[in-house]
Amino acid sequence: MTSRLILWTAGLAVLLSSAVDAAPRKAKRPVRKAATKVVAKPKPPAPPVSPGIMIPKAVVLTKPLPAEARAHAIWTLRAALNVAALQCQYSPFLRSVDSYNQMLRKHGPEVMAAQTMMTKHFMRTVKRGGLAAFDRYNTRSYNSFSTLDAQYNFCWAAGQAGQAVRMANVGTMAAMADVYVPVVRAALGYVPPAAGLVVPEIRIPTFTAPEVVTSAE
Repeated sequence: MTSRLILWTAGLAVLLSSAVDAAPRKAKRPVRKAATKVVAKPKPPAPPVSPGIMIPKAVVLTKPLPAEARAHAIWTLRAALNVAALQCQYSPFLRSVDSYNQMLRKHGPEVMAAQTMMTKHFMRTVKRGGLAAFDRYNTRSYNSFSTLDAQYNFCWAAGQAGQAVRMANVGTMAAMADVYVPVVRAALGYVPPAAGLVVPEIRIPTFTAPEVVTSAE
């Protein structure tokens, strides 16, 4: 009796285990991961800019025609030499006044043609007050070369440009402007340290006190 009970219990266990294996298993639901937020990387800081106290900006025309851009270059070089004739008289060696006057005598027709073309440019681009806009353009052109911090650098570059224009052939004013306006403009961007602000290191020498010799009594 006991052996039959053991066999029956073992058979029941086998049936139960096979039934469990035959039953379909429930699929596990996929675990939803929390959405990760993409954090934008911070932009690297811009390099420090040391513009000095005042570095004037160049005058830029609005959609100029090729002939107007050419006239603008000539008129800009004339403005640079005009400012140099007023600000750089401290050095007779630069001959800034003489260079400006010689430029007007030698390249006068090109300068006058550039003035006429620039007047037409503002009459074309400004609906009302073209002549007033041309006057403001002249003031901005002069101010674009007026500097205090880089005056020595500007005067030196403008002096070189003035002498080059004096020696240039008639009819080459535009070519000279393409070469020397960027040179003069670059001279405005270099600001040397102001005198008195750079204090040299002071080194105080050390002294060793001599020994005091006392006479033995």
